Amino acid sequence: MENQIMTQECTHWPSPAKLNLFLYITGRREDGYHELQTLFQFLDFGDKLSITPNDSGEITLSPEIEGVPLRDNLIYRAAAALKSETGCSLGAHIHLKKVLPMGGGIGGGSSNAATTLVALNYLWQTHLNDDELARIGVKLGADVPVFVKGFAAFAEGIGEKLTPVSPEEKWYLVIRPDVSISTADIFSHPDLTRNTPKRPINALLDQNYGNDCEKIVRLLYPKVDKQLSWLLQYAPSRLTGTGSCVFAEFSSAKKAQEAYARLPGNVFAFVAQGRNTSPLKEALARCQSSETQTI
Repeated sequence: MENQIMTQECTHWPSPAKLNLFLYITGRREDGYHELQTLFQFLDFGDKLSITPNDSGEITLSPEIEGVPLRDNLIYRAAAALKSETGCSLGAHIHLKKVLPMGGGIGGGSSNAATTLVALNYLWQTHLNDDELARIGVKLGADVPVFVKGFAAFAEGIGEKLTPVSPEEKWYLVIRPDVSISTADIFSHPDLTRNTPKRPINALLDQNYGNDCEKIVRLLYPKVDKQLSWLLQYAPSRLTGTGSCVFAEFSSAKKAQEAYARLPGNVFAFVAQGRNTSPLKEALARCQSSETQTI
């Protein structure tokens, strides 16, 4: 059956950041992958994708990202994968408004890919469910399924076993020190903790959170160590994932903004609230309920 375009108007879709509220490494498999337990929560802050569907059959993007060929771009790859999976003959132009730092550990590229899959599945009427979209997404990046499904999740295995959870939706001050971190260097470091005992979800949610990668990142990257030391003056703070971003948690927006106002130097930082339901999921629901494509 020939695909029908729902609209040829420009539609706007959020591509939210995420935090790993905790990250524990519980073992290492024979294939080299690490077993882990981690908690994902979304933020009400992120990139924006403006998508104009068309019947050209082509995927075009703007602006170009220096050093990233079109066919290597995760947005393009996500759109192409959806076309391939469904046999869709339609096209789209996608414009990315980028605010999330690359390599920050807050999910920018994975979130962009997930937003592309979810939005085009709706706009092209390809009618895949979340599980089917997640199966496409995991081939693009390990975190893509979390963004596709759109709910805060406890992840186990190598990150593929997801259980929806509802941690407190706190306010966060997120800071990206001016460094690029190699995930491979962190996971291959001989001093990385790899034997944290596995614990049930309820036990993990009911204790102070930590990140087993933080010690190694602080050792190898003095700028991260310095930024975390500064944050810890104001609130419980830690590394997110294996990227360079660090965050402090607060009970109110006012307290987070007060710490933000004291930030020394010129660093990338923002204040955002944790969200257990992704802004992308909410946008899709509004779109479906109102049968309009302007979000």
